[in-house]
Amino acid sequence: MLKFLSFGSGSSGNCYLLYTDNDCLMIDCGVGIRSLKKHFHNYGLRLSMVHNVLITHDHADHVKSVGSISGDLQIPVYTTEDIHRGISQNWCVRRKIDSRLVRNLTKGEEISIGEFKVTSFGVPHDSTDCVGYSIEHDGTRFTLVTDCGHITEDIAHYISISNYLVIEANHEPEKLAAGPYPRHLKVRISGPSGHLSNEACAKALVENASPVLRHVWLCHLSDENNHPELAKKTIEAVLRDSGIIAGKDFMLEVLKRKIPSEMFELT
Repeated sequence: MLKFLSFGSGSSGNCYLLYTDNDCLMIDCGVGIRSLKKHFHNYGLRLSMVHNVLITHDHADHVKSVGSISGDLQIPVYTTEDIHRGISQNWCVRRKIDSRLVRNLTKGEEISIGEFKVTSFGVPHDSTDCVGYSIEHDGTRFTLVTDCGHITEDIAHYISISNYLVIEANHEPEKLAAGPYPRHLKVRISGPSGHLSNEACAKALVENASPVLRHVWLCHLSDENNHPELAKKTIEAVLRDSGIIAGKDFMLEVLKRKIPSEMFELT
């Protein structure tokens, strides 16, 4: 049985688990060590079950604990060479990844990591480099796209073949425009290398979701420029206008910024 958990999704820290009874991938490691240990304990899980880590990009809210987790448990860390370089230069990552545990990925190339077949693909974002992951296990495909300025052909393709999808719905444009952020930050967030709006996320689903899609989780919501209920209702409305009914055609849920999700079974 394949299972999925979110331990945090947003600028305060991102960390996801995809696991079976025998193997576990951690995707991003931007949640503090103490919080991670508490979350694992509360779910009756062990940190030692994590066999490998995947990193999407080198911003602190995705990597600040990766050196400690990797070093303490001797866990390999997979991402692109450019992202590894960015992590090594990021002052927020106080403990760097041991060179013996560095594993480089090539975008578009499928590799086996434990029980999982993992393909990374480019995601437009203003980091050193950024990737999403499409992960196949025993015929089930799980895809994660976060910190994404716009939808590319590659991203659209992986959405179209996914059974389970985690995708960014970062902001509502009107809230962003009227909010307190300085103009340069508003431009960055709404730009082609920034973050997906609710509407852009909805459009990506309308244009690319296929009948095999079973469950969508909205991730990386802004605390200042979005709200879980707003994101969900906005996206549901856009889907409905195109004849797609959330809850019937596929499940649609929002991942909390600082609160762990329930444990989802991906059947």
